Amino acid sequence: MFTCPHCNTSLIRRKSPVLGLVWVCPSCRGRAMTLEVLRKAVPQPLVNRLWQKARSGQYATHRSCPACKRRMAEVPIALPADKVLPLDVCTGCHFVWFDPQEFESLPKCPPKPVQDDTLSPKAKEALALAKLDALNHEQPTLSGVADEGPDHWWHFVIALCGIPVEYNDTPLKNRPVVTWLLATVIAVVSLLTFTNLEPIVKEWGMIPAEFSRHFGLTFATSFLLHAGLFHLIGNLYFLIIFGDNTEDVLGKGRYLLLIVAAAVVGDVAHILADPRAAVPCVGASGGISGILAYYCLRFPKASVGIVWWFRWFRLPVGIMFALWVFTQITDAFWISADITNVAVFAHLGGAAVGVLFWLWTRQSFSACTPQPAASSLKPSQE
Repeated sequence: MFTCPHCNTSLIRRKSPVLGLVWVCPSCRGRAMTLEVLRKAVPQPLVNRLWQKARSGQYATHRSCPACKRRMAEVPIALPADKVLPLDVCTGCHFVWFDPQEFESLPKCPPKPVQDDTLSPKAKEALALAKLDALNHEQPTLSGVADEGPDHWWHFVIALCGIPVEYNDTPLKNRPVVTWLLATVIAVVSLLTFTNLEPIVKEWGMIPAEFSRHFGLTFATSFLLHAGLFHLIGNLYFLIIFGDNTEDVLGKGRYLLLIVAAAVVGDVAHILADPRAAVPCVGASGGISGILAYYCLRFPKASVGIVWWFRWFRLPVGIMFALWVFTQITDAFWISADITNVAVFAHLGGAAVGVLFWLWTRQSFSACTPQPAASSLKPSQE
């Protein structure tokens, strides 16, 4: 339930015939709307400036968002006659809060011209082409470039390491207990084994040529082990960033089933790729690849930030996933040349489970709304 940040009253949902959904406070008459709705009424350059300033992090936050309860940024917007209007913006769920008369003070888009039915077909065609050409000129030269840069300086540092940064958080309805618990168990087990890593990996890593060792228990133990600190941090990062939203929409039971199935199928794919391999394979990447694939298909409008040639880019997660699959296929050729020891077939097998899981669950939703070990025998990293 949405609440007013001014008087803490429950907001009433209204549907405007022009704008769409708006939430109104019956007590103070304030209102909340998303940036997408605001763009229908206010000139887009002004909305873009409002959003870029809100995400810059330089403005104080006082009020809580009516939707996700995060602190909103109070952004000053310059108006004609040297007036300044402070607006509250939530960078998490894109909500903008307007106190009484604030929305009315903003400049509005001019009304759309009425279509003249007396125009000839050729004139209508020429008018449509002119509008299309104008729209094309309004688009940026590269839609993936985020000119305003990342939210925080450390996002750029993370992206420099080749790790995508979640561009905007999606509010969660439930706490991702399974994701947190699984990340904690993986971190604790891996950190405890780092003091004596080589013999533990040899004994409890999953070896394709001896996959039935310990009655097949190495399928589970290899998931918890990692070949080094950077290997562990990378896997935990992807698990937490993409796992919380996946758990939120799937529920704890189906989310856990996705991870287990992706991890097992990933190990089986790794075994089938080279059944005679004697190098132990460790890491949780098979299961995490299933989460990544499901997340990208389930949230196609989500985006991530990456760095390429020291420039910040914003990409839809679908493009990120396609690039990730391409790199896995490329790494498979490097494996044949004995250049890398990354278990890419485990990644691809886990991702295939994520795709199948999305195909299995999408109907129900639509009905509703590498660091090597010290030994010369290097473990394969998932």
